Amino acid sequence: MTQTITPRTSTTRSSAHAPRVRWTDREGLLSRVFLLPTVVYIVGLVAVPFFLAIAYSFSDVTAGQPSYDFIGVRNYVRIFGDPVFWKSLQNTLVFTVISMLLIVVFGKVLANILVADFKGKWIVRLLVLLPWTTPVSLSAVAWLWLLDSIYSPIDYVLRNVGLIDSNLYYLGQPKLAMASVIAVHVWRLVPLAAVIIMAGLIAIPQEINEQAQVDGAGFWRRFFEITVPMCMPVIAVAGLFGAIFTATDMTVAYVLTRGGPNNATQVLSSWAFFKGIEGSDVAQGAAIALFLFPLLLAAAIAILRVVRKMEVF
Repeated sequence: MTQTITPRTSTTRSSAHAPRVRWTDREGLLSRVFLLPTVVYIVGLVAVPFFLAIAYSFSDVTAGQPSYDFIGVRNYVRIFGDPVFWKSLQNTLVFTVISMLLIVVFGKVLANILVADFKGKWIVRLLVLLPWTTPVSLSAVAWLWLLDSIYSPIDYVLRNVGLIDSNLYYLGQPKLAMASVIAVHVWRLVPLAAVIIMAGLIAIPQEINEQAQVDGAGFWRRFFEITVPMCMPVIAVAGLFGAIFTATDMTVAYVLTRGGPNNATQVLSSWAFFKGIEGSDVAQGAAIALFLFPLLLAAAIAILRVVRKMEVF
């Protein structure tokens, strides 16, 4: 009797296992991890203070009495009847509009200089960025010395040249004080605008300018018909940053003039500080500060709409 022996088939298991996915390779998880510090920053330093300011503006909270009592719109009625508030609002609009225009114009001029090819360009770029990298309080104090009513070195030079006979008292006259605050603020923010616009200038294809030169277009024609239109979205963004930083800045006005003389340089941010912090009326200071929000929101929406239209066309 013959016995048929069937060969035994062994199932071989694959030794190669599926690769283990590390958490560092999971893009969805990494994106959330990297965004977490930004979310915490925005919530902790922007959202929470903003909603607290809204809540305080409808209360009678002061530094001496921190208990919350709802009083409705009484704080807004009080600030509407305050002539200093309307003066501060007017100064804020003047300060923001003039500063923004000067920042954009000088930033564009400075950006054109910085993209040019010349020796020592990196040193010039470093020196140009110094006003922006210097702490605002430190630079404002330096300008406070330069604009001193008695020992101003600017007046000393102008007297020796023969342009003036006596000191100009930059910070003691209303118009000169506002002009001085605007000048110092523009000096600080022009480097930022120049760097933003310089990025737009570098992004313009060199072939376009070369073709325009071949066709006989001069510098000014290339500037107004090629450079400015192609850089306009970037210029608008620089203007938006300039408007936001200008409208919310109180350091320059506070250090140079403290809002004087006779509230000639008082802006909403500084007046909110004086009322809410130095005056201990936290609720009214919060109500004044909240008026910056609709102004900046309207400016941001208008500028972004202009940028969108430019990108479409």
